[in-house]
Amino acid sequence: MTTTTTITIDGRPIGPHHPPYVIAELSGNHNGDLERALALMTAAKEAGADAVKLQTYTADTLTIDHDGPEFTIQGGLWHGQTLYQLYQQAHTPWSWHPALFARGRELGVTVFSTPFDATAVEFLQRLEAPAYKIASFEAIDLPLMERVAATGRPIILSTGMATLPEIEAAVQCIRQSVAGQPAQLALLHCISGYPTPVEEANLRTLPDLASRFQTVVGLSDHTPGTAVATAAVALGATILEKHVTLCRADGGPDAAFSLEPHELAQLCRDCRTAWQALGQASYALTDSEKGSLLLRRSLYVVADIAAGELLTADNIRSIRPGYGLEPRRLPSVIGRRAARFLPRGTPLRDDLMV
Repeated sequence: MTTTTTITIDGRPIGPHHPPYVIAELSGNHNGDLERALALMTAAKEAGADAVKLQTYTADTLTIDHDGPEFTIQGGLWHGQTLYQLYQQAHTPWSWHPALFARGRELGVTVFSTPFDATAVEFLQRLEAPAYKIASFEAIDLPLMERVAATGRPIILSTGMATLPEIEAAVQCIRQSVAGQPAQLALLHCISGYPTPVEEANLRTLPDLASRFQTVVGLSDHTPGTAVATAAVALGATILEKHVTLCRADGGPDAAFSLEPHELAQLCRDCRTAWQALGQASYALTDSEKGSLLLRRSLYVVADIAAGELLTADNIRSIRPGYGLEPRRLPSVIGRRAARFLPRGTPLRDDLMV
């Protein structure tokens, strides 16, 4: 089995030793307006996102136009819509893709997409997509994963709703489909609830995923706000994906669980700060601590002691600052005698005792 704990997308290394990679998910929040989609890309770049992700499908590549009960959504944000109606509303027209990829190059932000069938993969290959995302709902579509893996491009796989055996099968499929080289694979822990209650986030899954599959791991986050994504960094998330919108009040298929630009900027700042704070396992003195070292306790003369006088618990104490002997020496110095007159406030040293 070939494994990797670092992947590279568009020249950017991603893994535990690099700052978190933040993906702004455009989804259907363009509301059918190309100019809004382009503005969203600009806002994502200005907020600090590393990448903007699209979704490449049509209503006809995902489902059929049918109003039967099995094709009608019950509950949640999209209650009452047929699948076809939802995807017709939310899809990003393929004719927009060249302009979106071009805007990404202008902005210096990476653009890639989630294909939902082989025709989308072929289309994205022509656009030279630098990576591919496999959506949670497609995590059981092994033929699709085989096709994507055959491109040799990095793959980010969301695991929402997938059981452990299903994740194992998907990972094995991808790794076996990349001939002669390690698969550049990242797994995103994901709860496919829209929105996801914070108490269902189960972030402890992140280190388990990393340990089981020896891959880069991250979080595709549908919880409100930015706190869960920031916390995920402390548990090993190196990729963070969030849906974005210009304004939730404008509506849109995913607006209710999407971040506005100022919130995305906060997420980028906080997640990178959290990553910096991880540092390394260390017990060494840091530079910022050095100035505080002398504020620790040490042994001091707290009452004048004549030459030859005994050192006692009344005239020697452990106090701040730290210029004297270590406090652990107190039992061994009690009962010794002063080598000379020791005024109150003298830090105790070995040469001051006999």
